[in-house]
Amino acid sequence: MSLEILSFGFMQRALISGIAIAILCSVVGLFLVLRRYSLFGDAIAHSSFGGIALGLMAGVYPLWTAYGVSLVSALIITRIKDRFNVSGDASVAVLLSSGIAVGLVIIGISGGFTVDIFSFLFGSILLVGVNDTIMILGLTGIILIVILVLYRQFLYSTFNEEQAKVSGISVEKINYLLIFMAGLTVVTSIQLVGVLLISALFVIPNVTAIMYGKGFKQTTMLSMAFSIFSVVVGIFVSYIFDITPAGTIVLLSTGIFVCTIGIKSLGILKT
Repeated sequence: MSLEILSFGFMQRALISGIAIAILCSVVGLFLVLRRYSLFGDAIAHSSFGGIALGLMAGVYPLWTAYGVSLVSALIITRIKDRFNVSGDASVAVLLSSGIAVGLVIIGISGGFTVDIFSFLFGSILLVGVNDTIMILGLTGIILIVILVLYRQFLYSTFNEEQAKVSGISVEKINYLLIFMAGLTVVTSIQLVGVLLISALFVIPNVTAIMYGKGFKQTTMLSMAFSIFSVVVGIFVSYIFDITPAGTIVLLSTGIFVCTIGIKSLGILKT
């Protein structure tokens, strides 16, 4: 693997953006996984597909409309879940299917699929520009700061909502804030792995890390390590062998998960 690759600007931007997204998905995704909301990221991504199609049809930068549509959809579906006591998996299924349906209808109206649509469906991290990189780093910094400042509230609300309420924590506001940040994270991550594979970054590294049976902070660090490794190696391998980065990243992440299962099966990993 030649270090000359690192001299290319597009590769530098891909690695910087990829690492930032890997960290963000690990941190936000862990809260979702622990709340048994693993597929929520996938549902938001499918919802954002409708926003991307709308942006392309209107001649607006697709990610801006994707942010708007996904955030509104996430907040509405969360409100419906809370108010009408709809189960989490059912609300996620509604959001997932309706998002794709809206996108397909808009694409049909606008004249069919385009190259741009496929880049959003499957990711295009090697095509990330300077402005995109700055935006990704900015959002990553803001979300991580919010989580650090409200770390205790997020943790209590995740593991014991009743105790959190007794402690004076506004659980409902914390839940909405988490959903809001998850929406931002999902749309930002679309550039790395695309709409169809986004849940892999949210779920696989975190599930793998949880299998090691460590504390919350250690699990977070393990998840970030697995995610960063998959992203960095995936970007290099995809460039060298001219294969899709998104698929490579997800397969590497899955490989780490399978290896962890094998280690636990052999009794090597003690939890």
